[in-house]
Amino acid sequence: MGDATAFSSMDEFCGSTFWDANETWWTTDPDFTPCFEQTVLVWAPCAFFWLFMLFDFWYLKASLDKNIPWNRLNISKLLINVGLLVVTALDLIMSFVKKGGDSELPLYGVDIWTPIIKLLTFLMVLMFIPLNRKYGVQTSGCQFMFWFLLTIFSIPRCRTEARLHQERGQIIGSQQAEPHDFTWETYQFASFFIFFAFTCLMLILNCFADQLPRQTKYYRGPKEIPELSASFLSRITYSWFDRMALKGYRNPLEEKDLWDLRPQDSCKEVMPTFAHYWNKNVRKNYKRASGGQEPKAQFSNGKVSFENPQSNGRKKGMASIMPPIYRSFGGIFLFGSFFKLITDILTFAQPQVLSLIIGYVEDFAKVPQPEWKGIMYSILLFVLASAQTFILAQYFHRMFIVGLRIRTALINCIYRKALRISNAARKASTVGEIVNLMAVDAQRFMDLTTYLNMLWSAPLQIALALYFLWQQLGPSVLAGLAVMIIMIPLNGFIASRIKTYQIRQMKYKDERVKLMNEVLSGIKVLKLYAWEPSFEKQVLDIRDKEIATLRATAYLNASTSFLWSCAPFLVSLVTFATYLLSNEANQLSVEKVFVSLALFDIMKLPLTIIPMLTVDIAETQVSVQRINKFLNSEELDPNNVQHDASKPHPMSIENGHFSWGDEDEMTLKNINMQVPKNNLVAIVGTVGSGKSSVIQALLGEMEKISGTVNTVGKMAYVPQQAWIQNATVRDNILFGKPYDRKRYNKVIDACALRTDIEILSAGDLTEVGEKGINLSGGQKQRISLARAVYHNADLYLLDDPLSAVDSHVGKHIFEEVIGPKGMLAKKTRVLVTHGITFLPQTDKIYVMKMGEISENGTYAELLKNRGAFADFLMQHLQEGEEEEEELNQIKRQLSQTDPALVAPFEKAILLARTESLSDSISVTSADSLMGGSLRRRGKRQDSYDSNASAASLKKKQEVEGKLIETEKSQTGGVDFAVYKHYIKSVGIFLSVATLVLNFVFQAFQIGSNLWLTQWSNDKAVEHDTGLRNMYLGVYGAFGFGQVGSTFFSSLAVSLGGLQCSRILHNSLLHSNLRWPMELFDTTPLGRIVNRFSKDIDTIDNVLPFNIRVVMMQAFMVLATIVVISISTPIFLAVIVPIGFIYYFAQRFYVATSRQLMRLESVSRSPIYSHFGETVTGVSTIRAYTVQDRFIEESDNKVDKNQVCKYPSLIANRWLAVRLEMVGNLIILFASLFAVLGGQTNPGLVGLSVSYALQVTQTLNWLVRMSSDIETNIVSVERIKEYGETKQEAAWELEEDKKKPKNWPEDGRVEFKDFQVRYREGLELVLRGVSFNISGGQKVGIVGRTGAGKSSLTLALFRIIESAGGKILIDGIDIATMGLHMLRSRLTIIPQDPVLFSGSLRSNLDPFEVKTDDEIWKALELSHLKAFAKSLTAGLNHEISEGGENLSVGQRQLVCLARALLRKTKVLVLDEATAAVDLETDDLIQKTIRSEFRECTVLTIAHRLNTILDSDKVIVLDKGQITEFDAPSALLADPKSAFFSMAKDANLV
Repeated sequence: MGDATAFSSMDEFCGSTFWDANETWWTTDPDFTPCFEQTVLVWAPCAFFWLFMLFDFWYLKASLDKNIPWNRLNISKLLINVGLLVVTALDLIMSFVKKGGDSELPLYGVDIWTPIIKLLTFLMVLMFIPLNRKYGVQTSGCQFMFWFLLTIFSIPRCRTEARLHQERGQIIGSQQAEPHDFTWETYQFASFFIFFAFTCLMLILNCFADQLPRQTKYYRGPKEIPELSASFLSRITYSWFDRMALKGYRNPLEEKDLWDLRPQDSCKEVMPTFAHYWNKNVRKNYKRASGGQEPKAQFSNGKVSFENPQSNGRKKGMASIMPPIYRSFGGIFLFGSFFKLITDILTFAQPQVLSLIIGYVEDFAKVPQPEWKGIMYSILLFVLASAQTFILAQYFHRMFIVGLRIRTALINCIYRKALRISNAARKASTVGEIVNLMAVDAQRFMDLTTYLNMLWSAPLQIALALYFLWQQLGPSVLAGLAVMIIMIPLNGFIASRIKTYQIRQMKYKDERVKLMNEVLSGIKVLKLYAWEPSFEKQVLDIRDKEIATLRATAYLNASTSFLWSCAPFLVSLVTFATYLLSNEANQLSVEKVFVSLALFDIMKLPLTIIPMLTVDIAETQVSVQRINKFLNSEELDPNNVQHDASKPHPMSIENGHFSWGDEDEMTLKNINMQVPKNNLVAIVGTVGSGKSSVIQALLGEMEKISGTVNTVGKMAYVPQQAWIQNATVRDNILFGKPYDRKRYNKVIDACALRTDIEILSAGDLTEVGEKGINLSGGQKQRISLARAVYHNADLYLLDDPLSAVDSHVGKHIFEEVIGPKGMLAKKTRVLVTHGITFLPQTDKIYVMKMGEISENGTYAELLKNRGAFADFLMQHLQEGEEEEEELNQIKRQLSQTDPALVAPFEKAILLARTESLSDSISVTSADSLMGGSLRRRGKRQDSYDSNASAASLKKKQEVEGKLIETEKSQTGGVDFAVYKHYIKSVGIFLSVATLVLNFVFQAFQIGSNLWLTQWSNDKAVEHDTGLRNMYLGVYGAFGFGQVGSTFFSSLAVSLGGLQCSRILHNSLLHSNLRWPMELFDTTPLGRIVNRFSKDIDTIDNVLPFNIRVVMMQAFMVLATIVVISISTPIFLAVIVPIGFIYYFAQRFYVATSRQLMRLESVSRSPIYSHFGETVTGVSTIRAYTVQDRFIEESDNKVDKNQVCKYPSLIANRWLAVRLEMVGNLIILFASLFAVLGGQTNPGLVGLSVSYALQVTQTLNWLVRMSSDIETNIVSVERIKEYGETKQEAAWELEEDKKKPKNWPEDGRVEFKDFQVRYREGLELVLRGVSFNISGGQKVGIVGRTGAGKSSLTLALFRIIESAGGKILIDGIDIATMGLHMLRSRLTIIPQDPVLFSGSLRSNLDPFEVKTDDEIWKALELSHLKAFAKSLTAGLNHEISEGGENLSVGQRQLVCLARALLRKTKVLVLDEATAAVDLETDDLIQKTIRSEFRECTVLTIAHRLNTILDSDKVIVLDKGQITEFDAPSALLADPKSAFFSMAKDANLV
């Protein structure tokens, strides 16, 4: 009744009927009434505009730019808008003139109100044109939508007006009628078409965006992201991204091709808002002790300050990051959620339209229906699907932006906090943990934001689905729901089992990779001992365990996929069965069946997501707590150090008591210290007396318990452990200061860096690796010093800067830099030092003892006191570290100041002398005392051999070579050969089985659906229960067929994948252990380990899953096409063009997206490594007060990462919109053809449309997954490539069996004109060496570094193969036998003792062939028996990785024990350099002399005294033998090289 009254009042308003169902609906020629066209169809768009105008105002407010110039576009908009206003105003005036009053035409409400409403709306739109121009808004979605709706809604009236015009023409044309006055109608006709033309023009103009604004807050360059100036239409369809997709398709994208970041996502915009809310939150949580003024979040010159939670008074609770996150980013998030709500509602409109279509076809079979209804339904379905596509894309886009911004805010917040955290708080967590806050926890937020809306959306979807299902099937829905709910805990249970297995598998994987790492690190030793088979077996054993867990996981995975595939089917089976059996009257109609199926399908996704979401939220909760804990931790108190310029001295500490943050433990007590201006003050003391702590106290890094610290002026600080950034050497020295060449060169010379820089491949522009990996300790220390000197500060704190450098360099630096004549002579300096030589030149010395200053004064005063300082001097001398000249110098200084001290001093020197003499018998030990000058000598020789230019050339080649090595696998598509290799590894049977099973599964599924349609169309069922039960039974059978085939197909894929990964891993391991040594030298270890960890992991876990999904989806798409084609064969005509569109979208996407992902991951690690660096060097950064520069650097790195990340997120949206539109077209054509094709079987129509509805998601997944496969199959490619590299000679040969069992019996070794090189393309290392050693002789091999001593032994073991000539042992050429035969019959004691983690026993006898007695005997002879007996586990004592838990000497003895166990006729002794103390050395020599009496022993000697008693000596020089004779003969000849070597070592 209410409808009727509403309609009648509308009739009065118009003066004609408002709604006539017979004219609009029950007709073959539908039309609206003129009244409806002039009211609803005009008011609706206007209402839309007034409703959504708020957004436009918000955009004006949020815009960062101003002032768009007037141009053709906005002027045309203005003019047309004015035109529309004029037309509308005329309408209003004309209706007053022509109607009402005297004229016979009455005046109705519609004639006044419709023009007024239009007038107001157009005025509003007109206002926005100059406003948008002024505030730099380039496009407006609300206005576009308004003009779009207005145009669409005006189309019915066009038709009406045109028809009326035609009728009027006929009336005027026919003569019999009396003349009519048609002026009002003609005016309306004209005015409407002018209005319509203008509307269309406005719509077209609104498709384009305005020009760039003139004033912008941020620079908008040529590389700005096109999104900023894209029109609304382009933004919705993401067509602004086309350019990048095309570029990425043509050739791989590089960093320079990427666009700049949108300003509103950059740190500069995100941070101030977040900081503002964070500070508010801090103030709320930490009540002020004193009622001070509340500061605002400062945003001064681009710097953002975060308040410290600790500083303001009492703690109410922890400040959490959640409220600031809600406040800062909640707006966009809610906007996105609003989109989500709309799409959820649209999702449910689709099944309703489906039921309309089915109803239409059913009725059509009985009574022919007007065709337009069917077409309307199909178009409606298409419009719904498309709207959903566009809105969903916007939703995801919004969510990603929120995620990115949250991540940006958190990373920056954590970074800024890390610069201010106190030392005690920093020690509470490791650097790795702090970096993880950023790498893992902040990332988690980003991953979660997309799904967070599912918290309300999933329950909403389930509730709506249930509501609609209830309408279809009544209470029997609950049975289906029960099945779904039972599924959830079942799945949960399986998921938790899978998790346990995954953890176990990770454990095995780590174990395996660790072992691989050890094997590869010690590969040389393994090859020398011929131990590879034992280790190969160990790795394979672990791998077998890993495969076993993977197999269990595979069964579980198959059962989950089994559950999920049978869920929808079981649910529908249970529901339909309950529905039918609960009441005789219930019958299945086509509509019921297909609408229910569509609704069940919608419910599937939210039900799967809910359990996953809960886990994610729990994990994020943990992340929030960890970040909160970190952000609330204690900060350094800025009041630790005052800067009071009125104090007399630039640096002073008065009555200072300090601790390292532990209240109870005082590190420094009663510190009183003044440093006068321009003085050099030294702090000395024994180890651990608190010298460095004093420096830290001056920096304000220590907790001040009482007293005052005062510093005035700029600081520079050289820490004890140099902190070097991952940048060029020059950047490390400049440290943010501008480059001044003269000063820079002066600093470099003063710090003795000139020679080091010349050696480096690219001079001072050489990149220094992380933590200064490619520099020696001394170089790092000097760079750190150079940084301080270049900084030109007022106060210098030098914490033992000379500890890592050699004495003569130290002297140079002291004179040139630190001392009274150095570059810093006019600065105030505090020097912590161990070197006593420099002390006389200091102005004052403070002696530290047990955290207190025991005495202070000048050098002379302290010596007179005979106190702690004199003790310190004595102790120092007895350590015997000083050189001869230094000792004399000290002696001179002493005799001048205090002669009484000279006597005890000389005694100390004598003691030190005798100790050091016993060491310095040999060349090296003297060298090693001088502090690594051997290393330097090696370096120098390199630099003579090749000058710097050659070195830089080599570097260039290396870089190019390396790049080619890594890049190779990662651009362009993957060869078919790789896929073939994979399939072959999986095995033909399993590959075919998978395909067949998937096919069977789809066949069953289509079968069961066709059966349903047959059933629902069969009218006989209503009266025949037996027939009904038969239908139900067959339906059930079809279902179980589906379930079985899924289970087996997913099992086949998983097992096939396992089979494959087993084969691939074994072949990789097999070929890798058989690599020649040269390959290990040229390939970085990390890269090989990566193959064993990451690539194998991909093949284990990722690929099988990908392949399974792709198979299922591909067959789904095929099934859809088949089903639609069965019901409407004409559909096949459309499939070809649609297929093309799909294929191109996919190709473009894959090429672009893969490259974007790589760029993103490359740009992500610098954020974390820079952060890790900052955390380790934080005290240096604070000392130089360069926090702001580091914050900016971090911000830039984050922004750079976003630059790569943003396009890859957009690429996903771009693809989704394109693919879903393809899917929507399939829906359109499937439904159109079904309706138009005169299809009379409603079941088939329902089937084909419901299949079409599912296809969009499937297509989307298919592309994603197939591109994933392409990305991941690269792992197979890499492994295949490693399996096809060059191998060393065979380990075992058939001929070996014919050789004598106990070869070599005599141990004769003969070299005949032997030549060898390390690898192809390098020059010869041994150039034609010939000598003959008879059995049992002891031979020493000597020569300078690089003379080819080691090459001789390597050649003997065929680690490097000969390049000419041959080696005979007992007359047999060693090149003719298998490597293991050869290597297992020779024994070597290598230079650096390599041990493997495992038991002591496995380290001595990995093949377990020796008895316990033999092993104990060997241990006894190698003097390890006592040690082994003392261990609780005895021979089973676990040795840690690399033998860390044994001393170096013990490791050397273990190697000796290995040799004793082997005991072959030929022993090679590559002598340990300085690792072994003299005692151990004597033991080894004694044992070798007694135990290997009858053997041939070749010793590579570094200490001559060990080979003086040998039978022969070989002197090598540059790869040739210069002398070969008995040592006594050579020593008798003063001209011999051997003699001069002996002389150097003080042996003659």
